[in-house]
Amino acid sequence: MLRPEQMSKVSVTGSRTVMSDVIETIHELNLVHLSNYDGSWDGFDPGNPISGADDASDKLVTVRSIESIIGVKAEDAGPQRIVTGEALEDELEDIRAQVNELDDRRNELGEELRSVEDRIGSMEPFAALGIDLDLLSGYDHIQVAVGEGNADEIERALADSEDVQEFELFTEGQTVAVFAYPADDAEDDALDDALVGVDFASLDIPEASGSPEEYVAELEHDKQKLESKLNGVENELNDVKLDAAGFLLAAEEKLAIEVQKAEAPLQFATTENAFVAEGWIPTEKYAELKSNLDSAVGEHVEVDELERASYEEKGGHHAPLEKAEETGVATDGGHVTKEENPPVIQDNPGAVKPFEVLVQTINRPKYFEFDPTVVLFLTFPLFFGFMIGDLGYGALYTLIGYVIYTKFDSEAIKSLGGIAIWAGAFTMLFGILYGEVFGLHILGEFVWGGNPPIHKGLQPVDGEFATGWLVLSLLAGIVHLTIGWGFDFVENLEHSFKDAMTESGSWIIMMFGLWVWIFSGAGGSAPGLLFGSESVFNGNPFPFGFTGFPAFNLFTIPGINFPFSVWLLVFFLGLVLLVVGEPIEAVEFLNVLVNVLSYTRLAAVLLAKAGMAFVVNLLFFGVYESHGGEEWHFMLSHGPDYVLHHHEGASIMFPGLLHSGVAGILVGLLILVLGHALVLTLGITSAGLQAVRLEYVEFFGKFYEGGGEAYKPFGYDRSYTTQD
Repeated sequence: MLRPEQMSKVSVTGSRTVMSDVIETIHELNLVHLSNYDGSWDGFDPGNPISGADDASDKLVTVRSIESIIGVKAEDAGPQRIVTGEALEDELEDIRAQVNELDDRRNELGEELRSVEDRIGSMEPFAALGIDLDLLSGYDHIQVAVGEGNADEIERALADSEDVQEFELFTEGQTVAVFAYPADDAEDDALDDALVGVDFASLDIPEASGSPEEYVAELEHDKQKLESKLNGVENELNDVKLDAAGFLLAAEEKLAIEVQKAEAPLQFATTENAFVAEGWIPTEKYAELKSNLDSAVGEHVEVDELERASYEEKGGHHAPLEKAEETGVATDGGHVTKEENPPVIQDNPGAVKPFEVLVQTINRPKYFEFDPTVVLFLTFPLFFGFMIGDLGYGALYTLIGYVIYTKFDSEAIKSLGGIAIWAGAFTMLFGILYGEVFGLHILGEFVWGGNPPIHKGLQPVDGEFATGWLVLSLLAGIVHLTIGWGFDFVENLEHSFKDAMTESGSWIIMMFGLWVWIFSGAGGSAPGLLFGSESVFNGNPFPFGFTGFPAFNLFTIPGINFPFSVWLLVFFLGLVLLVVGEPIEAVEFLNVLVNVLSYTRLAAVLLAKAGMAFVVNLLFFGVYESHGGEEWHFMLSHGPDYVLHHHEGASIMFPGLLHSGVAGILVGLLILVLGHALVLTLGITSAGLQAVRLEYVEFFGKFYEGGGEAYKPFGYDRSYTTQD
């Protein structure tokens, strides 16, 4: 689980006469991730595509173009079929001609329709005015302008203009028609000059006559006819789609396979008479590859396992290759083009598999790296469930995850559904332990007899749990970070023990030295909840009897009178190791403090979400206090009057909309539903994102680099065609 599937570099060497058979066999197996020949061997050149590649590529482009035009989707496929070469010639050409003709008609009608719509849009202001179009132009002395603007400003501007002798305005809304008689000595554009600087956007006057309303009505009629014709063409295209979609999808698949096979030699090293193909294959599949090639072409090819990839870096760079000579693997006839990292197949069981999408969101792990997916599987739902901790919310998260997992075909989206199922399951588990359903403590009454084993610490009576969760969050951070630096330590051991100690062990030593010092009292400066008789582990809520670590003070620092502990000595030892290995990283030495403190967000989000759910329920059900305000109780079955009469010393925190009449109940129900929906949503955006942040920033940052190449075997998973 922590390592990808082991990969082997294989070589297939043979005569050019059987190259097509070899390609066909390897393609059917769908196992070999082909390597590109780099041109480094004397006498070998990259191969040329097999005859017919260009024709298949052209047809593939045609098929995809047709699918795009008529909107073919995967669900339109129908049953699998065999697509013959004759069908690719004749049927495809008929469909292409038919679709192109209909598409051209659709485009022409679309352009005509847009033109009519533009004309309607330009004519609507004139129709609003109600002035015949032939009255807006054709005058010898009168100047006319039509546009949109402020009629009062236009009128003032014309009145102040010396070039305009008389004028008249006709307005309808923002549309204004201006008729102006210029002065005798005015220019031909006197009206335009008068309107300069005025809020007026001029419109072109159409070259038409008669009523604009009639003209618009005629255009609307033309628009209806064009829309009808366009719908007819769309219906014809849809009919073509229904008839041809299955064939087109099958043809695309067949042609894609043909192109894939035809272009495979481009990755081979070839001479006039021979070829060499190299690639990666899961080690356990090597025997299957060799057996199938032997059956297909016999002695005409030689199949070799060149090297078996190990999980380590070598030579100070990422070259995780174990030479075949070192492992006893035969190499006769094999060639090694260059050092390269194998492609990665993450090897995780089914339950863990959905969490690979979270890892790949950052980057796919490299072959030599630890795959953190299993740790993510163990910690992310735990963090999430701890922060939300509610049976009701958890059930909804699980249901949402199940719907996503079962209703979507995309593997990435299905994985998100699987993650939601696990997160919801842990949320339900913690909800049972907290005794909560949608923020109500009714589960504690039925399952735990009124006293659940743990509490969130929101109420004053349970306040010690809040501090307890704070301390446990720190411990969770120490454990989580130790695993991350531990992975890095193991990876660096491949270089040397010194590298492992200086690059990874130094951080672990610093972290333990600093935090054991803090849990020993930090020279009297640490809070009492971490050590001594007041420690949360020495009584409620976790009576483990832990009172902290012994201080082991070595001496007192003169001047500041501060005790120097052996644990600080351990911390500085780790710092020295860090400086020896990577001096520049010494500036980040406080990460061992800051990174652990970052995990306190677990307790913070726990209390924040509990508080939000409490407020929603408080507004609807109401809450009363008892035992001097130490305990809070929701008024689920009785109102404030009953509580005050039957519970001595009780006080009402909020009476609740449930007990405020019909109007209050209706408003309260709306608040209850929307409030819990908000908490449910924020659970994803706060608890989910905070948990992811701890994984990505704090945990992954200690050891994970990513950047691995995905395993993409040469082959094709058929969906629409059967074998010819």
